[in-house]
Amino acid sequence: MSDSLRLMRIRTLFIILFELILIVTAVVLYFYDYPKGFKQFMKPAYWIIALVAFVCLDFLFLWFSEVKLSSIRQKSDLDAASIIGSDVQEAYNFGEIGLVVIDENGLVMWDNNLFRDRNIDLLDVDLLEWQPKLKELIGPNVPSDMAVKIEVNSHNYSVKYLADARLFIFKDVTDYEQIFSYSKEQATVIGIIMLDNYSDIAGKTEDDNNDLVSKVRGVVFDYCKEYEVLLRRFRSDSYFMVCNFSSLEKMEKDGFSILEKVRSLGKGQNVIPTLSIGIAHDFPNVTKLNEMASSAIDIAMSRGGDQAVVSKYGEDLKFYGGKTAAIENTGRVQFRSVADSIIGLIKNSTGVIVSGHLDMDMDALGACLGVMAICNYCQKPCQIVYDPKLTEKKTRYAFQGAFSKTEFERMTISPKEAEERIRPSTLMVVCDVSVPSLVMGQKALEKSAKTIVIDHHRRGENFIDKPVLSYVDPSASSASEILAEFIHYATANPRIELPQSYATLMLSGMFLDTGFFKSKSTGIRSFEAAEILKEYGADNSLADDYLKDEYEEYALITKIVSTLRTPYTGVVYCVADEKYVVEKSTLAKVANQIMRLKGINACFVIGKVTDKETKISARSDGSINVQILCEKLGGGGHFDMAAATFINTPVASVEGKLLDTLDLYLSE
Repeated sequence: MSDSLRLMRIRTLFIILFELILIVTAVVLYFYDYPKGFKQFMKPAYWIIALVAFVCLDFLFLWFSEVKLSSIRQKSDLDAASIIGSDVQEAYNFGEIGLVVIDENGLVMWDNNLFRDRNIDLLDVDLLEWQPKLKELIGPNVPSDMAVKIEVNSHNYSVKYLADARLFIFKDVTDYEQIFSYSKEQATVIGIIMLDNYSDIAGKTEDDNNDLVSKVRGVVFDYCKEYEVLLRRFRSDSYFMVCNFSSLEKMEKDGFSILEKVRSLGKGQNVIPTLSIGIAHDFPNVTKLNEMASSAIDIAMSRGGDQAVVSKYGEDLKFYGGKTAAIENTGRVQFRSVADSIIGLIKNSTGVIVSGHLDMDMDALGACLGVMAICNYCQKPCQIVYDPKLTEKKTRYAFQGAFSKTEFERMTISPKEAEERIRPSTLMVVCDVSVPSLVMGQKALEKSAKTIVIDHHRRGENFIDKPVLSYVDPSASSASEILAEFIHYATANPRIELPQSYATLMLSGMFLDTGFFKSKSTGIRSFEAAEILKEYGADNSLADDYLKDEYEEYALITKIVSTLRTPYTGVVYCVADEKYVVEKSTLAKVANQIMRLKGINACFVIGKVTDKETKISARSDGSINVQILCEKLGGGGHFDMAAATFINTPVASVEGKLLDTLDLYLSE
């Protein structure tokens, strides 16, 4: 058909040129009256006759061309035989395979019967305009085996392109897509539902609390019935759930409203019930799905409960809910049990290396010193991973000023030395952080065979791999608070000794993370932990001095506060000048200072902390979960204190991302 079209174009061009030559010749002869008498001979009637003749000839030519094209189209199957063979053509029809050839302009020159049988005429159609997605198949760097999927008139096609032949191959995969869609919708989903504070509710003897448990169970069963979920209770506070993926999609679209429904049952009660949900899907082995669901429920609970965690195999976790602060844990038995386990692990090791997070602050240092005190009790050597370049300024001055040079050198070890000295029998303790990439002794952590994790931030997806013991308590205000409790409640005789200098630095860490006991994360435990540290001689005046600002920093804080903006009622943010590098602790202080103002529910402070890093420091009064917001920005933290760091990202871009995230969160 391509040759026929080319020949037709040549004929058309020839006829047009011939007619133009005749017209020009006649006009010239008429103008010069050559031969003599030609002008008189050519009367107006003759001109009209000539014009009508030209029109008739053109009409006949166009009619002939159309008849010829129709004949070619009707014989396209016969022409196809020269391309793919007459027998193979029938095979393509049976296999529902469409073939389309385009010219250099993208116009369809030929196609087989598939589309015409489906009432789609593609001849002379610009294929790439008809289906723009096919442009993905054209280009010098496109793999030869690449295929794209398109949908045309309720039919699904997988399309490949042979560049040398300008041939598109359309494979009808509608049946496969329907089977795949059905299989996906019916795929098995396994989950676990737990009542977070069951012991606090059922442990009461009052009838209203027993009735509350019944109401929670009723709401859970009604919700699962609505979404066609099979539910079986395997423990007094836990349920095993099985459903199809289509049901999970509906629950995700609903935002797991069961969380809010259960929480609302606590209105007017002395205890507010909350649920934790862990769900796994997209893996054929149910045993593996059960493991994934168990891991998801652990993460949900370690993040403070009142949320759903959905784990899709091979992809990032999805979090829903988490809009209430973690319920304060006051179980002394649990503190004693964990503390005794830590002591046992320390005694069974040849030595201990303890590390905080990068840009170590006073709380991370205090927690590390608490671990060192336990190691001294166990008579095991212990050193803190320390790099002055990776330590916050005030913490660096306080640490070095609290001990003599000899003591300081004995207590600390560089990240490089820690990596070299780690042995299979060495125990590594990580404090105030649970993300591997944020640990100061990251290389040592990678080599460690035995690791303990102690943290008070909500657990994220990236967690230290296979620790021998992990204690993540989001209800604690600080890591120093947790270590003070371990030291106090441990079964130790004689009791664990905590030097006054250690206790003072730990108290300073608590001051930092609680905003001097003003933050929402401050609970009864915080004051009890402070009392414990005071019993060991902690100097609260010195602990306060460690955190005092210099005049230059105070002036900078005031300047940043002056940039305050209010994108939403009760939500504000500030932006430090991009020309200057600001200490991370300074951003946190700005946020803390703004949170002291009335009517502020959440605050975000943006600033450059190194030449390549831009950070957001976030605080809230507990009505907004800033940890979830920071997680959406790639960070994390605590319910009312969180942060996010961006690499090689301008301050203006970070500001835009923050506003987009606020739009998304506040619209949910």
